[in-house]
Order: sequence, then C-alpha cells, then structure tokens
Amino acid sequence: MTDFSDEAEEAPGAKRDTRVELLARRRALGAGERAAAATAVAGTLVDLVRRLRPRRMTGYVPVGSEPGGPDLPEVLRSALSPGAELLLPVLRDDLDLDWAGYSGPAALVAAGRGIREPVGPRLGRSAVAGVELVVVPALAVDRQGIRLGRGGGSYDRALARMPAGAWTVALLHDGELVDRLPAEPHDRPVRAVVTPTGGLQVLTTP
Repeated sequence: MTDFSDEAEEAPGAKRDTRVELLARRRALGAGERAAAATAVAGTLVDLVRRLRPRRMTGYVPVGSEPGGPDLPEVLRSALSPGAELLLPVLRDDLDLDWAGYSGPAALVAAGRGIREPVGPRLGRSAVAGVELVVVPALAVDRQGIRLGRGGGSYDRALARMPAGAWTVALLHDGELVDRLPAEPHDRPVRAVVTPTGGLQVLTTP
C-alpha cells in the first residue's frame, strides 16, 4: 500500500519540485530522529490543548515520515477536557474530507493511500465549522502561513470551512518552516506551526 505521506501528487512546476525535495529529506530521517521529533511535537501540542481547552478540535493520524507519531490522536484526546471532542479526517473519493469522532486506537482502520481513519459515523464535510483548534499535516509552511500539502487540495477545502477564529496549526520537522513557498489563490494559510526544536511558532498571515 502506498504511503501517501511519502509520495508527491502530480502537480506542475515549482510546487511539485518542492514536494519531491521535502519528501526526500523526510525519507532520509532515521528512526531515532523521527521518534524524537514525534515526542517533542506531541509535547508542545499537549501544552497548547491544555491552554486553549477546546470543546471541539481536529487532528489526524500521522503516517510514514510525518511528524507527530502514529499515537498522536490518543495523545491529543488525553489532553482534552472531559466531554471535549476530537475529530479525525476521512478521505472521500473526490479527495475532500469528511470527519468522524475519535474514540480510541481500536476504532481506527486502514484506508486508502496508507492512512488510518476512524470507523465512527460520518459527520459531513461541514462538521469542522465549530472547531476551535485545527491540527493539520504539511510538508512545509512559510512565514506568511502558506502551507504546502501533498497536492490533493484536501486540507485547502477543509480549511475554507473552518471558523476564522480557529487556531490552525501545522506540524513540521525542523527545517520545514521556510521564508517563502510557491502559492496559488486557493491556498489557505495556517496560523501557527509546531516544530521539534522551535515548538509553537505563531505566524503572520496575509
């Protein structure tokens, strides 16, 4: 099964070239480096969740070389206040995102492209309208908040449905917060990033 996180979607020009370069760097990381990065990123997120105390937030299950580690949903759920809800994405056939509540690691199943998804009831694409904290994957983010994803546009569509006041946070490895990325009109900025050594860094969005 293809590891979606370590493959670049077809796209012309500078974006695809940048994706290929970044994914090659991630594949070169050793197991120890990945584990240390996952621990550091998760620790920063736990602190953020406990500080913000969201009633509803989103996360995802990192795969392959993505920072955060495969146990990230359980780490996030353990940091939430009683009664708060963690939503995880469900990839639709059109590459848009549906959402389902996370109820524990036993309720995750293997899905297409190497990702893992919750088995609970689908809540619809608009379920993210009321979230307060949004944790998203990225290959890189620039200092204006422009996020480079994997090319399917899934999170750009999802971010467009989220409240303007929500905290949108992308998880990166060190060296993936850059000065400038190629951008298109549909690209949606994020508010902050978390890196292993830099922790939480709030960005200046356009």
